[in-house]
Amino acid sequence: MPAPADRPPSVDTLARSLADTGLPHPLLVDAAREAIAAKDPQSARTIAEGIAGAMLRPVVNATGVLLHTNLGRAPLASTVTGRASNLEFDLAVGKRGSRTVHAGGLLARAVGAEDAIVVNNCAAAVMLTLAALAGGRGAAVSRGELVEIGGGFRVPDVMAQSGARLIEVGTTNRTRVSDYETVVDDDLALVLKVHRSNYTISGFTEEASVASLAALDVPLVVDLGSGLIDAACPWLADGPPSWLADEPAAKQTLADGADLVLFSGDKLLGGPQAGIIAGRSDLVRACAKHPLYRAFRPGGLVLSALQDVATAYLDRTAGQLPFWRMAAASVESLRARAELVIDRVGRGEVTVCSSVPGGGTLPTVEIPSVGVAFEGDHTAALRAHQTPVIARVVDGRTVLDLRTIEPDDDAIVVAALLDG
Repeated sequence: MPAPADRPPSVDTLARSLADTGLPHPLLVDAAREAIAAKDPQSARTIAEGIAGAMLRPVVNATGVLLHTNLGRAPLASTVTGRASNLEFDLAVGKRGSRTVHAGGLLARAVGAEDAIVVNNCAAAVMLTLAALAGGRGAAVSRGELVEIGGGFRVPDVMAQSGARLIEVGTTNRTRVSDYETVVDDDLALVLKVHRSNYTISGFTEEASVASLAALDVPLVVDLGSGLIDAACPWLADGPPSWLADEPAAKQTLADGADLVLFSGDKLLGGPQAGIIAGRSDLVRACAKHPLYRAFRPGGLVLSALQDVATAYLDRTAGQLPFWRMAAASVESLRARAELVIDRVGRGEVTVCSSVPGGGTLPTVEIPSVGVAFEGDHTAALRAHQTPVIARVVDGRTVLDLRTIEPDDDAIVVAALLDG
């Protein structure tokens, strides 16, 4: 007797029909079961495609935000082999070594520090430093620097978790060296100066300089956040761009007397997500010996990528890191690319844009750029391309900023626009 016409297909048969999506079979089974349970077997492919779309994959950043937090911040080119590495093995003596000597040693050399270690991110660097150097004691911070970073994490909360006791000094808009001097006693473990990297305070303001705070008889820790290595930018042929004029850098901050600097790896450094603690060797070693370091330390993949980045700074080829290459691209070169894209697509127009650093960095800075614009909202179609292209809508037009698109990815942009 023939099966009823409305009888659903078997889970296995439906799952196997989705094999071309490239998903592992157990995930295809999940999609098939969900579709059959909803009495809509035809939806299985849409469900499977949704599962695939939620997995990590390369995208093209056409937003004009160089360090887009949602898109992984600094783009990074890194070569990783399938071999083992000397992560914690000393090749010279044939015994166990330390993972702190590779990328950490190179980064220390790049910023003029005695020593450096790497942790998972800058928030971890702050917490580890406070726990190791100020656990159970006081840490002085200006009220104007009690910042909130992405995801709702606040400096006072991080300090509380570290075991350090927050000592607020000064006011929101004005904090002087004399404010810090009033709290210097035997219980004060350190002064923490936090760079306001994701907002600005203007008007009737004052803050104590690194050099003036370094004169206090207490360790000075400076959380730089953004991770500019050297204000002189010797890796750029034309020197530092104007939009970096007021951004503090690790090398100069240490030269001004800071005992430790803390900064991110995936912002202006142009590397992977990481936090760097650099400065006095005794303080860095105290952080490395603290139990939290084991919880916060990164793996070999991150350290290998950071080693490549640090080497690029030391040999002054960091201008070829994807972030700096994009940031330093001339407007003329971007316009030429935009015209070529439009010529290949057969529609659209060249448009003047303003790119931004992003990633909680340089909040008021805009960098002149050029993009391509198309009438209407095409963002969903661009995201649905085999390699998704992430764009934005401005005044009813879809705009793709060429500054944040690798030149080699222009062909992907063209294909996505033609498909959409």
